[in-house]
Amino acid sequence: MKAAPVTLAGGEAAVHYDVDGGGPALLLLHGTAASREQWAPLTERAAGRFTVLTPDFSGSGRTTDHGGPIDVADLAAEALAVLDDAGVAAAHVVGHSLGGVVAAHLAGTHPDRVRSAVLHAAWPVTDVRQDAEFRYWLELLETGTFARMLPLMAFGPRYWEQATAESNEQVVKALTEMIQPGAARQIEADRGVDLRPVLGSITAPVLVLGSAHDRVVTAEQQRELVAAIPHARPATIDAGHGAPASFPDEFARLVLDFVAEHA
Repeated sequence: MKAAPVTLAGGEAAVHYDVDGGGPALLLLHGTAASREQWAPLTERAAGRFTVLTPDFSGSGRTTDHGGPIDVADLAAEALAVLDDAGVAAAHVVGHSLGGVVAAHLAGTHPDRVRSAVLHAAWPVTDVRQDAEFRYWLELLETGTFARMLPLMAFGPRYWEQATAESNEQVVKALTEMIQPGAARQIEADRGVDLRPVLGSITAPVLVLGSAHDRVVTAEQQRELVAAIPHARPATIDAGHGAPASFPDEFARLVLDFVAEHA
């Protein structure tokens, strides 16, 4: 594991990241309350063709920082610092949820550094409904019940058709262990999302990948992203918000087919 130094709005940070494989650079940006470990299934499938970079955002994994508030611009600065530290001029970027928002911000503010982007479950601006959702998440974190809510929020009908009470309890246990200490800081970053000033500056080809049963990001928000990004096209996966975890093979195929098209 490596560490990339970066100056954030609140102070200094050291962004830890893994490097796997070889070939064109593929930067994977994780979602809220997760870490670089979220990308293990995709990394396994991609490392034969790409140099896969998987950082931990502030609040996750082994990344260290000032411990105060963070926002999307800070997290995009961390992603850029990883590219700089790894000696990568431009990368294909894949982001899930908050990571998708950060990927879009990076592509809009540093278009020369992004060769293509896949934005899964990203959104252009946090609205009142979403803010209520994120406030609810913060309350659940305080009560220790956030992990029990996650399958209900993140997984679609196909997950529940296959699940048993016992298998879902195992998932809840795994999610409990996955939730990062800085999850609340990342949820506060979710609350402040507004990509509208930067979306029109994106020059890379973009796949806006939506989940058909997403309870966090609406289909209308996905359409707004496609309309605002000059070279974007839509795609949909038959899953909930947590598609990378619930259907990793299908998710990887959609992502890698698009990235390979532009590699």
